Amino acid sequence: MPLSGDLASLIGFACEAVLYGVNAILFLTSLVILYKRRHKNNIVHPVILLNGLVFLCCTTHFAIEFNHFVAALGSTGVDGYANETMPLLGADILVSVTDFFGDMILIYRCWMIWARMPIVIILPFLTALGGLACIAGVAHLVLTMNPTSPAPPPAVVPLGLAGYILPMCTNIMVTSLIVFKIWHSSRGLPGAPEFVGRGAARQAMGLMIESGLLYLLAQLVYVVLFALEHPAVDIAAVMALQIYGIAPTLIVIRVALGISPENASETMGSTAHRRTGGSDRH
Repeated sequence: MPLSGDLASLIGFACEAVLYGVNAILFLTSLVILYKRRHKNNIVHPVILLNGLVFLCCTTHFAIEFNHFVAALGSTGVDGYANETMPLLGADILVSVTDFFGDMILIYRCWMIWARMPIVIILPFLTALGGLACIAGVAHLVLTMNPTSPAPPPAVVPLGLAGYILPMCTNIMVTSLIVFKIWHSSRGLPGAPEFVGRGAARQAMGLMIESGLLYLLAQLVYVVLFALEHPAVDIAAVMALQIYGIAPTLIVIRVALGISPENASETMGSTAHRRTGGSDRH
């Protein structure tokens, strides 16, 4: 039995409900950690503020989908469940807005890890912005051409594909830069607390979290399914949205707990400075 658009949308809603639960628990956990360590952490840190916006977008999207689930099943049933409505179109746009905010978190982290070098983040920022502009164009064309279609008209698919590929390019660039910098720093700072006393699996997990690799994998699956125009894209889209919220929250938790490479680098830098200062006095 082939996967229909209506069934894919229903499965997608169920998957999003589970992931939103995970997202909400992690977000509340991050707030508790930040509150308990409020004397050590800056609660107006850009990453924390952006992460709050991402979670707000995730919550709004789930609320729209939940309202549609209740309204559609109560009136028309499964048939026509995937038909587009104005609220659902807003939810579709919200996927790209959430992606953009998530990209900004990763770009900011990349900027910090690379010692605040502006040249490192110029191209990733432009591709993220370009992707959001393409999706805004798709939304306008869909409203003009066929606002109730469960799938975008074929004429706008290339523009929509560009709108998803450009942010994925941002993630590829940022992920590669962060992974390289963390790897390079771990070689140069063998005594850093980020790398002492940990197994290879735990180091790999920390690397995935810091680099946003989970974020990139979710987006890659989504882009491939969108390019193939497969009905499962409705499942991947809503799952990717919640992962856009989960990945930055994991980064916030690590930063709040002081186990980020950024903290390790600052610690090692302070140690090196004290040693240098000590040798100068002699």
